[in-house]
This record gives sequence, structure tokens and C-alpha cells, in this order.
Amino acid sequence: MQRRSLLAGTAAALGGLFAVKTAAQAAPSMPDKSKVVYHLCDLDKVNFVLGNIQNHFDGVGGPGKVSIALVVHGPALKSFHAASANPDVKGKLAGFSKSLELAACGNTLKAQGVTVKDLLPGFVAVEQGGVVRIAELQSQGYVYLKP
Repeated sequence: MQRRSLLAGTAAALGGLFAVKTAAQAAPSMPDKSKVVYHLCDLDKVNFVLGNIQNHFDGVGGPGKVSIALVVHGPALKSFHAASANPDVKGKLAGFSKSLELAACGNTLKAQGVTVKDLLPGFVAVEQGGVVRIAELQSQGYVYLKP
């Protein structure tokens, strides 16, 4: 009787170890850092969104812990025209240095009659359009946020 109990216990233990190993292998691995895209089109939300981005960096322990992209189109892009940008907006963007990907909608640039050179430093033009860029980033695993 003891032999059967010992054999049954050993088989159960081996089965449990196999199940744990299989579950660990099947679990998706976590990315090294999270990826987030902020969508900004409302002129009245520019400072709010820039504040959210700063809070996001602060909350996760700095830019090394998260990749953040800001895609701007529509009326909000006017806030980033270098010639007329609010000093607060200039200061907040400068504080992000190179830790924030800045994308300006190509359609909005044309509609406003400006080029990426007319914007604050760091922006790249997204010729296919801002909403297309947002969709691309989402397909690459970016979480979509539109405050």
C-alpha cells in the first residue's frame, strides 16, 4: 500500500511541475517598456495633454520606462507654431527633450499653410495623416489615449 501511495504522490508532483512549466511557457512575456500614443486635436486641451504626458513620465519612473508618442492634428497644431507658441508650451516641450516622439499631421500642415520647419523643434511631418499614424502605432502595440 505504501508503495502505491508513494508512486501516486510522485506522479502527482511530476504532473504539477509539468503544468507549472507549461503555463509559464504559454504566458505572454511583458514588454521591456510600455508604449503609449496621445492623440491631440483640441486647441483647448494642449496644456492639459502636455501635463498628462509629464505625469505619465513621472508616474512610471522616467522616459526610460515608457515610449510616448504625441500625434497632433487639427486646431491643436496651432499651439506648436514656433512663431506664436505660448512660452508654457515651449517650456514643456523643451523639458521632454528627445524622450517624446512628436508627430504633426501632414494634412493639417497643408491646411494651416505651414511646414514642419515652422513648428517647435522635434516635430516630424506625418504625410499620410495623423489618424493614420495613430492607427499604425496602435498596430505596433501602443495604447491609445485621448484626454
